[in-house]
Amino acid sequence: MTFLFISPRFLDFVDVFLVAVLLFTLYKLVKGTVAVNIFLGLVALFLIWRLVEALQMELLSAILGAFISVGLVALIIIFQPEIRQFLLAVGTAKVFGKYGRRFTFFKKLFGTSIEFDVDVIVAACQRMSEQQTGALIVITRQNELSQLAATGQEVDSAVSTQLVENIFFKNSPLHDGAMIITNNRIRVAAAIMPVTKKKIRASFGLRHRAAVGVTEISDAIAIIVSEENGKISYSIKGDIIYGLKPEQLQQRLITDLGLDNNGKVK
Repeated sequence: MTFLFISPRFLDFVDVFLVAVLLFTLYKLVKGTVAVNIFLGLVALFLIWRLVEALQMELLSAILGAFISVGLVALIIIFQPEIRQFLLAVGTAKVFGKYGRRFTFFKKLFGTSIEFDVDVIVAACQRMSEQQTGALIVITRQNELSQLAATGQEVDSAVSTQLVENIFFKNSPLHDGAMIITNNRIRVAAAIMPVTKKKIRASFGLRHRAAVGVTEISDAIAIIVSEENGKISYSIKGDIIYGLKPEQLQQRLITDLGLDNNGKVK
């Protein structure tokens, strides 16, 4: 019974706090997906294993320990999208950007220069909204989405309102799929995006689900124009904002891309 006389250290409280933060972050990543039940089950199983081990129930402890050690490989496979999203959140240069000038060196080292003509995209989305032309526009930032771009038709053209409208015109062969814009150029059209497994609004179609899917696994921004009602939606970090007005879309692009009112990097 010597464990009753163990005095906790300050680092023990820090340890518990960091574990709680890690579990809460993982829970937020899988919340709304079928993986949340698996996550909660694994956490419960781990706590039972630690309890059994503390009570010195050797046989049951050995069985549960072997199951958990083998299950780590299965865990990586099951939570591959969530783990990728977590590592992306940790490793992206945007994390450093939150802390101001102290991390300017890291931003310069890892960041990429962004120049974007916001007015052109906003004007195209406004006109497509008025005409109820469906569209999915993906704007890359740090991650250029090379694997997803390979699924589309190469365009490699400067961004213009007319070209965006023509690509998403209903009778255009490139209208179905996503347009990927990198460094203010239309890189590809008709690209295939991953579809989210999250529970989102039932009225959302495939474009909305694809927009959430691509922003879950990358730092990209996705703009959706609904073919049914012409509403403009905006997705970033796996979240979606529905029913934006053109001026709201413009302000969000300026803020999230870190641009000034002239479309240049601040």
